[in-house]
Amino acid sequence: MINIRLICVGKIKENYLKEAILEYKKRLSKYANFEIIEVKDEKVSENPSLKEIETIKDKEFENIKKYINSADFLLIFDLKGKEFNSISYAKYLNNIMINNSKITFVIGGSYGISEKINSFKNEKIKLSSLTFPHQLCRVIVLESLYRCFKIINNETYHK
Repeated sequence: MINIRLICVGKIKENYLKEAILEYKKRLSKYANFEIIEVKDEKVSENPSLKEIETIKDKEFENIKKYINSADFLLIFDLKGKEFNSISYAKYLNNIMINNSKITFVIGGSYGISEKINSFKNEKIKLSSLTFPHQLCRVIVLESLYRCFKIINNETYHK
């Protein structure tokens, strides 16, 4: 069974999001050993400068880096990443799983993720061109992974 890890900056506060995350974790457990790791998000002033934002992203990356294993296939979500539809995303992940037993996904903080991660990543993925609340992204990532496994296994769900 494939091992999937999702490293996320920040904690989920809203109960409805926690419930959705638990539901998708349960659904995913049929297909993969799945783990979510939350790392501390850095506090920011009300109107941060670009320098402060870069410092925050670098600090958050240091927390993320502790959980990155060089043997894992590392995918990060980034606005400049590859775009997929559900079918192509499922094919892409299926190809990765052929040669990798461990996949790690990273969702950066609300300001994104430090460019320092580029020396670790295998690929950047664009979640959407739409803007979502940061905490909702975790649910969207889990749902899209679940959808991929349903497609890969020729099971009904995707429409």
